[in-house]
Amino acid sequence: MTSKPPSDSSDRRDSRNPRLTLPEMQQRVDAWISQFEEGYWPPLSMLARLSEEVGELARELNHHYGHKPKKVEEPEGDIALEVADILFVLTCLCNSLHIDMSDAFERVLHKYTHRDAARWTRRDADPPADPPAGSPAGPNPGD
Repeated sequence: MTSKPPSDSSDRRDSRNPRLTLPEMQQRVDAWISQFEEGYWPPLSMLARLSEEVGELARELNHHYGHKPKKVEEPEGDIALEVADILFVLTCLCNSLHIDMSDAFERVLHKYTHRDAARWTRRDADPPADPPAGSPAGPNPGD
């Protein structure tokens, strides 16, 4: 069973530019999943898969920044690919549940900016609206 994610064709990207909007990401994942008879897995199966992928990210982070170095015979992992695996599975879950990821993200960002507006110590100058790619997200989200 496949579902169609939200459509937003107003911002088409050049195929040489890998940057995607959330609607484009949802559309590309749906196009890939839709070519298979099995379609999307049930939500609880995808949650289990998401947990597996988060565990793989945790393992790589622990090897790079934690107290557990990799064994000599273990290949070097790629943290960015582990994050992308999480995004893929999360996108599958959202598509199967008809969740517009852009809308959901805007709502959660609104929640954080209003609820936590005075919670953290501000820098002298207002931070940019969009942090540069690859920069830390700031205080722990969800705290």
